[in-house]
Amino acid sequence: MTTGSSPGESDSRTAGSRPRTVGVIPARLASSRFPEKVLAAETGKPLVVHVLEQARKAKSLDAIVVAADHPRIVAAVEAAGGIAVLTREDHPNGTSRLSEVATKVQADVFVNIQGDEPEIEPEIIDAAVELLHASPWADVATVATPFAAGEDPRDPNLVKVVLGLGGRALYFSRAPIPLHRDAAKAELTGTAPRATPLRHVGLYVYRTSFLPTFVSWPPSALEETESLEQLRVLEHGHGIAVAVRRVTSQGIDTPEQYAAFVDRMRKR
Repeated sequence: MTTGSSPGESDSRTAGSRPRTVGVIPARLASSRFPEKVLAAETGKPLVVHVLEQARKAKSLDAIVVAADHPRIVAAVEAAGGIAVLTREDHPNGTSRLSEVATKVQADVFVNIQGDEPEIEPEIIDAAVELLHASPWADVATVATPFAAGEDPRDPNLVKVVLGLGGRALYFSRAPIPLHRDAAKAELTGTAPRATPLRHVGLYVYRTSFLPTFVSWPPSALEETESLEQLRVLEHGHGIAVAVRRVTSQGIDTPEQYAAFVDRMRKR
């Protein structure tokens, strides 16, 4: 924890009797397609600070912590009045980084909020948290959304999820699932499939007790095949609850996407 701050101070709220819920924003300085994107500040604020400000609007979070891998990120967050934890540089993914934070910060539930989503809707954070609280069978909760116009379910960069009755995740894939076998016939007759594709939104809510178990497992076969770490949870027989909401926000992976975000901010 950085000197002089704790998750019980400026970024905290009173939890009362409900489970204490802490949002964690993993932020890495390195990025292959957009180096140092979390510190890009053409809007006047670093990208990670925009994420922090959106997360602060969520009603379900009692505290928010940025899990940084570099002192420059810590400095940027603290300059904006936020709280940052300096974590190891060698974490393989955001969940691993979050699990380190869980050894330093007390909470019953942790929310992994992507550090490159400056327009994340606070409502989807609340929906995922509320769903986990309402789903005793699940160790993890996440979000899915119907595909928007212009989004192609065949795009492997857009992760798909199929659900069972009750909102339990059955499978995540980069392939188009479910595959509508009679799509050509349906197009001719004007009939719609009963099961429509859902795009996975990369927000995760974890029970704290589950995190040490998850990170102790080696990457699983399906996880490595699809390059999707949430499949490790399913392969081990644990439940993931999925809240379906209309989501319009997108992560920023490239300088071009960041430029479009800057343009939107300047027009507001």
